[in-house]
Amino acid sequence: MAATSARATTSAKTAKAAAAASARQLAEVRRVAELLKQVSDPTRLQVLLLLGEKERNVTELCADLGSQSQPAVSHHLALLRHGRLIEPRRSGKHNYYALTEAGRELAKVVESIVG
Repeated sequence: MAATSARATTSAKTAKAAAAASARQLAEVRRVAELLKQVSDPTRLQVLLLLGEKERNVTELCADLGSQSQPAVSHHLALLRHGRLIEPRRSGKHNYYALTEAGRELAKVVESIVG
């Protein structure tokens, strides 16, 4: 009888551990889905790749992107910042943007796909 009780306890613990692992995996999948939403726009992908080369301010990004206005680029930067893919650094009158660790990882994946 004691052996049956021990097996039931072990089985319950195993089931609990599997459920916890599944919940962690689901949370991670949701986090990745949110990151991918952040870069679902071609301009944001370009910004991510440009910032992968070096940090830039809005004026430099506008010049590098060509056809994007400053308000449009600022909007894209805000979305990337809220997604924690980039972070600003103030220097005088300008904010310079650089990738966070998550941004660098995502930029590497994008670069490997784009070539």
